[in-house]
Amino acid sequence: MTSLFGRPAAEPAGGLRERKKAKTKIAIQAHAVRLFREQGYAATTVEQVAEAAEVSPSTVFRYFPTKEDLVVTDDYDPIVFAAFQAQPPELTLIQAWRAALRESFEQMTETDIRTQFDRGRLLLSVPELWGATLHDTQKTLEIITRLSAERVGRSPDDPALRATVGAIFGVMLTAALDWVRLDDPRVSENLDDALRLLDEGPLR
Repeated sequence: MTSLFGRPAAEPAGGLRERKKAKTKIAIQAHAVRLFREQGYAATTVEQVAEAAEVSPSTVFRYFPTKEDLVVTDDYDPIVFAAFQAQPPELTLIQAWRAALRESFEQMTETDIRTQFDRGRLLLSVPELWGATLHDTQKTLEIITRLSAERVGRSPDDPALRATVGAIFGVMLTAALDWVRLDDPRVSENLDDALRLLDEGPLR
């Protein structure tokens, strides 16, 4: 899931060096999340994460300045945002976000999805992680609002825009929470269905 459950990360550049760095970062986080799940967040050290990822502790801290960042940082938001900006202009705002999320899920492997699920579980179950992500959730909402405003040619402060974005964000957050709490493997389908229902109009 996007950083509804975490901190939006910067999008890596397209060069070979940057792609290698991105792969290293993803691998470190995957090992960290696995160890946190197996051993507990408090009981797992950064040194253990480094050993599992076959890198030095200094390399871990280069990508993730704090232990919290190993869980809170979300590298999938830039993928979703780029997909949204690439959607054709004839789509409605909700349809554009729906298509962007669908395309982004299609790029994720089973391992990617499992890591995101385990991140969500950790963020909901470890108090210091849940506290750390609240501010970043607000930042994600601000980015979604700005991108939506650019698409429809309105101010980010426009009441109608903010109401629509709030509804979209609420659907995303509800789907993410349901996914983690219920361990429902159909997260992509459920999110897509929920956005379709929102696009069709509210209940009367």
